[in-house]
Amino acid sequence: MKQLLEVLGFLALVQGVLGLVHEFGDWHVGLVQRIGLLDGYEIYASVAFLASAFALFAAAASRKSD
Repeated sequence: MKQLLEVLGFLALVQGVLGLVHEFGDWHVGLVQRIGLLDGYEIYASVAFLASAFALFAAAASRKSD
């Protein structure tokens, strides 16, 4: 379970960073800009991905090793 939380946290971290790179760096990478529902809210979604990544990492750290 700990490894699953770490993998999900890593994926959320990568998507959050790629979303911010897309908005501020004009690179066309990441998942956030491809979802039409988030049109105009890409920065907020990227920050939410980053916050959830840190929450997943904290939850993984609090778990015992399997």
